[in-house]
Amino acid sequence: MKHYLAFAAIFAFVLIGCTAWGQEANRLVSADSTFVRKAAQGGLAEVELGTLATQRASNEMVKRFGQRMVDDHTKANDDLKAIASRKGVMVPATIDAESRVAKTHLSNLHGAEFDRAYMKDMVSDHEKDIAEFQREADHGADSDVKAFAARTLPTLHEHLKMAQEALSDVERSAPRQ
Repeated sequence: MKHYLAFAAIFAFVLIGCTAWGQEANRLVSADSTFVRKAAQGGLAEVELGTLATQRASNEMVKRFGQRMVDDHTKANDDLKAIASRKGVMVPATIDAESRVAKTHLSNLHGAEFDRAYMKDMVSDHEKDIAEFQREADHGADSDVKAFAARTLPTLHEHLKMAQEALSDVERSAPRQ
């Protein structure tokens, strides 16, 4: 009986230790968890604003760009949510206040005015995203989060190029006031 109790105690100790170690191994350093939350928040905003663009844009390039944002960022968001779940990081389920303000502002615009404002936002946003994702890919502590950032960067570069081209097209085709 003493051997059984000793074995049970050792087993419990090892089990608790392994569980604690496994949980610790999945925790992210602050900078990585901040990146994950910001990237998730930004991805949600891209999907919502992209959906708005598919509905409100008058320029066909802007509509196509909006749909591309919905498609690509939905896929990236799903990938990031899976990583966050494994790492014990809660990601937002809705857009933040700043994104709601941007969405409301864009919702009140029509035609070329909407197209121009949306594409200017997308150029600026993707320039910032690229810098943040590059920083994470280069300096992140968690290998899974770094890999996510690195594999998402080419898509973000493509989005920036598309956004710049669409903005150019909008500005060329817009009537001068």
